[in-house]
Amino acid sequence: MTLEGKMFTGVAVFVAPVTAIYWYMSKEPAGTTALALTTGLSGMIGFYLLFTARRLGPRPEDIDNAEIADGAGELGFYSPHSWWPLALVSSVALATLGMIFGWWLVYLTVPLVAIAVVGFVFEYYRGESQGR
Repeated sequence: MTLEGKMFTGVAVFVAPVTAIYWYMSKEPAGTTALALTTGLSGMIGFYLLFTARRLGPRPEDIDNAEIADGAGELGFYSPHSWWPLALVSSVALATLGMIFGWWLVYLTVPLVAIAVVGFVFEYYRGESQGR
């Protein structure tokens, strides 16, 4: 993660003076705000990645003489047959369309978004009621 952290921190260091120069040359608030947010967000992501890399230690990607086999193993659990991501993105898309066409649609889709989030988060939850 150190490479990624240095990359994001480098973007933040580069964009910070560009933001000041852009503000001085153009006096345009929208572009200046976008560049300032880019600086802040890149800096936050870079800080997080560097902080996490220091706590976790080097990954195989960070070691120069690492072998391909060093990165083998389980990377995480990914749900193979879940319909909840589709339900979540559909309800969020409908809520976003509601911001464009009418707020009544947002109010109608908020319960759908909540149901989809709860279903997605607790899809593989197995409590004591299922005989474990």
